[in-house]
Amino acid sequence: MDEEVERLFLAHNKTVYRYIYWLVKNKETAEDLTQDTFYKAFKNFHKFQWQSSESTWLLKIARNVTYDHFRRKGLISFLKWDGKNDVDTSSLSPESSILRNEELARLYEAFDHLKKDYRDVLILRKVNERSIKETAYILGWTEAKVKAKAARAFEALKQEYTRKDGFVNEPTK
Repeated sequence: MDEEVERLFLAHNKTVYRYIYWLVKNKETAEDLTQDTFYKAFKNFHKFQWQSSESTWLLKIARNVTYDHFRRKGLISFLKWDGKNDVDTSSLSPESSILRNEELARLYEAFDHLKKDYRDVLILRKVNERSIKETAYILGWTEAKVKAKAARAFEALKQEYTRKDGFVNEPTK
């Protein structure tokens, strides 16, 4: 079982961490919640029914662990962006780096104004690149609801971003 646990962690820890980080925007908290996610997964691996991929199953656990964290902390404001990011801009010119950081800050601010459901679906579909089926499983929604919410979420993000004099390119279909 130890080898299986190690394999699971090595294969999926970056995906789980990235997902949680997008929700909490704090490195230490994301690391702690990632550890909690894998602890719960390892403890309950014998219950895994293979109804989804391991990665999708882990992201569902990560979502539950993160929301439990928010409930324990009494966080009403679920997602507050401060404009800071972990993007490596060292290879960009100073002007490009400033522009990129300003664009990201505007995007984060627009994202912050979205409804929780919209943020959830966008993080899973666009950031973590989950399929519609995987996203539906993680969120406990139907595939039709995921499609509809994703379309509405992107439109809401685009409207919110352009309201701030920015522009979001629509994804290719």
